[in-house]
Amino acid sequence: MPGCCQNDHCATGATANATRAASPMWRRVLWIALFINAAMFGVEVFGGLQAHSASLLADALDFAADAANYGLSLAVLGMALHWRSRAAWVKGASLLAFGVFVLARALWGAWAGQPPQAVTMGAIAIAAMLSNGIVAVLLYAWRDGDANMRSVWLCTRNDVLGNIAVLLAAVGVSGTGTRWPDLAVAVVMATLGISAGWRVMRLASAELRTHAVKETQGRPRLS
Repeated sequence: MPGCCQNDHCATGATANATRAASPMWRRVLWIALFINAAMFGVEVFGGLQAHSASLLADALDFAADAANYGLSLAVLGMALHWRSRAAWVKGASLLAFGVFVLARALWGAWAGQPPQAVTMGAIAIAAMLSNGIVAVLLYAWRDGDANMRSVWLCTRNDVLGNIAVLLAAVGVSGTGTRWPDLAVAVVMATLGISAGWRVMRLASAELRTHAVKETQGRPRLS
């Protein structure tokens, strides 16, 4: 079959991914990412409430989801690929759900809300961007792994983009004196969450289907 290994020195993609998932460095990176995201969750919740910013609160929920995702990734380290794929599917679903929540929050803000504090928004957005930038650099080496690894990378990449958007929203709020830039960023972040979540769920589902087929083919046939 094209692409199949024909000797003992050729490792399949699944085997290579399993080896990378068991790497002590991968575990250390996940612990660092977990700590950073948990800390920034607290900072953004406090700052978002103080600044009346929908985009900061949305970003705080994103930090909380990411912290949970890193914890889940740590929990499935060393497990078989299908367990890691199931974990990735759950993480993808959480991203998609986060996106739906942010859209609902933006609609509510359009109906009843007040202009946020631009200075607080900007300062926290810069701190969040630096934090996610550090995590993104640490995770870059694992961006092409299995669905679980890719989901972690996609979460962090989207976080950096979201932080930049919040910073731009702060500039917009300062310039216009209205809440509309803040709400617009919330919609952008929701779109990123829904897109990334759907992509991870599709990839994880494909891995699970492949695993199911291999299990079926590996079972002895009854004569």
